[in-house]
Amino acid sequence: MRIVRVYTGQDGESHFEEMEAAFEKAGEMETTALQATTDVAFRRLPAGHVQDWHPAPRRQYVITLSGQAEIEIGDGTVRRFGPGDVILADDLTGRGHITRVVGTEARVYIAIPLK
Repeated sequence: MRIVRVYTGQDGESHFEEMEAAFEKAGEMETTALQATTDVAFRRLPAGHVQDWHPAPRRQYVITLSGQAEIEIGDGTVRRFGPGDVILADDLTGRGHITRVVGTEARVYIAIPLK
């Protein structure tokens, strides 16, 4: 399972990094290690919504449930995320990133802050 990490580099800009979730066998199931969390929030943003440059408010997983968003980082790279895509928002300092809700439908997502 792919996780896209958005993190702050030594240049103070946000960057993308591809990560793979580490699954382990647990009987018939495969699972990842538990990670400590603090809260869970479901959020909805309307089509066309734009969050200008901002760092992540906390280290958190963001999982799109419906709709689509684009994230732009400091070098101008833009990636699109849709239902089932998992982002680890880890760019807590620097200029951050831009988030745009694209398409005609609202983006519904879950935010899971990490301890």
